[in-house]
Amino acid sequence: MAETQSRGLVFAGKKRGTGTDDFDGDDIFVAKKSMLPTMATEGDPASALANARHEFGEHGGVNMSIEASATFTVMEPETMRRMFAGELGPDRDFFIYSRHFNPTVLNLGRLMAALEGTEAAYCTASGMSAISSVLLQLCSSGGHVVASRTLYGGTHALLTHFFPRACNITTTFVDIGDLEAVKNAIVEGKTKVLYFESMSNPTLTVANIPALSRIGHEKGTTLVVDNTFAPMVLSPARLGADVVLHSISKFISGGADVIAGAVCGPASLVNSMMDLHQGALMLLGPTMNAKVAFELSERIPHLGLRMKEHCRRAMEYAIRMKKLGLKVIYPGLADHPQHELLKSMANKEYGYGGLLCVDMETEERANRLMHHLQNYTQFGFMAVSLGYYETLMSCSGSSTSSEMNAEEKELAGISPGLVRMSIGYIGTLEQKWSQLEKALSRMQDGTLLNKN
Repeated sequence: MAETQSRGLVFAGKKRGTGTDDFDGDDIFVAKKSMLPTMATEGDPASALANARHEFGEHGGVNMSIEASATFTVMEPETMRRMFAGELGPDRDFFIYSRHFNPTVLNLGRLMAALEGTEAAYCTASGMSAISSVLLQLCSSGGHVVASRTLYGGTHALLTHFFPRACNITTTFVDIGDLEAVKNAIVEGKTKVLYFESMSNPTLTVANIPALSRIGHEKGTTLVVDNTFAPMVLSPARLGADVVLHSISKFISGGADVIAGAVCGPASLVNSMMDLHQGALMLLGPTMNAKVAFELSERIPHLGLRMKEHCRRAMEYAIRMKKLGLKVIYPGLADHPQHELLKSMANKEYGYGGLLCVDMETEERANRLMHHLQNYTQFGFMAVSLGYYETLMSCSGSSTSSEMNAEEKELAGISPGLVRMSIGYIGTLEQKWSQLEKALSRMQDGTLLNKN
C-alpha cells in the first residue's frame, strides 16, 4: 500500500504490511472508540483548513489518489471478523466496503470537519440525504422537532409531510427570531431536535445561534443548523451548535456540477450514524462517490477566496440597487433586522453572504425582471441553486419554496415577487452592474422601483 504523508494533524499513520494485516495488541480497540479520525477545532475556518491533514497521492503526487474500489481486501481471515466487530476501522486504515467508509470520501470529511470546527464529518450523496439521515438518527417514532418556519422547501416538506406519515415524527414550526416562542415550543423529554438555517432560504433571516444554542441545551435538545448559505461566513459549531449540515452542491462545490451533502458534528453522533445495526447513514446508504469526493477536496482550499468575492459583489450590488429604489434584502445592509447580529457572529473578512433578494411584490414583475436580466443583458441565469460563478436567479415562491402553501409562505415572509439572487463573480463588477442597469431601464414599468 502507498505511504501516507501528512502535515499538521496526523490520524491514520499505521499501514498494513504486505504479507499480513499489521496491528498492535495495545491498540486493537481504537476503532470501537471512534471509527472516524477527529479534528481539533480552531477559531478561523481558513486556518483550520490550512492545518488539516494533507493527503498525498499514491506515487507522491501533490493531490491525493482516488480510491475507486467498492470493496477492500484483507490479508488474514481473522481481520475481517475484527473489522465487522468494530475492533479495526478506517482510523487504522482498515476498510470493508465503500458504503461504510472510503478513504477518498473520508479525506473530504476531514476537510469539512476542519471547515466547520467539529470533531468529525461524513459526506453524503446530497444535502437532503444529510438532513434526513441526521434527523432520523436523532428522532425515533413519536419524536418531536422544533424548526424554523422559514426553511428550504424540500426540508419543509420532509418535516411537514414525509416524517409524520412515514416515521411518526412531528414538527412545530416557529419564528426562529422569537426566542420565547422557541423556548415555549420545546417539550422537554419529547423534543429531540431544534432545527434551523443559519441564514434562511430564501428570506436571508439570520438566526441568533448562541442564544438558540443556550435555549436548546437548557431544554435537552440537539441543535442542528443548516449552514449551506454561509460557509466561511458563519461557523455554527463554534457558536454553540451541535451539528452543522451542508448541501455541498452550492458554494462549497462552486461549479453547479455536483450533488453532495455533509454532516459535521461530534464523533459520537457520526459514528452512531455508521453503526451496522442502527446507523441511518449505514442502512439508508446515501453514499458519496469517491470521484466526486476527490473533485470537492480540490475545491475547498479556494472556498475562502470565492466566498470573499461572492460577498463583496453582493454587498456592492445591494447598496447600488437600494439607491435605485429597489426593495433589497441583504444582511450586509444596515437596515437589515439582523445586521448587527450577523456582525457579532461572523468570521472576519468574509462579508455578509453571497445572496441577496429583491422583492418585486408580484410574480409577474419578478418574472419580467429575470427575463430581461437573462435574455436581454446576460446578467445571470434563471436557475435554482446557488454558489455558482455566474449569477443565478429564481422566484422563490414558485420554485424552491413551492412545496409550501400560501399561508406557510406568508408566515415565512416569502412574497409572491421575491427574487433570490446568488451573486456570481464572473466578469468585472462594473461590467455586470451595467448589465443589471440596462435590464432595469428596459422594464418600462414605473411600478418596478418600489420605494422604501
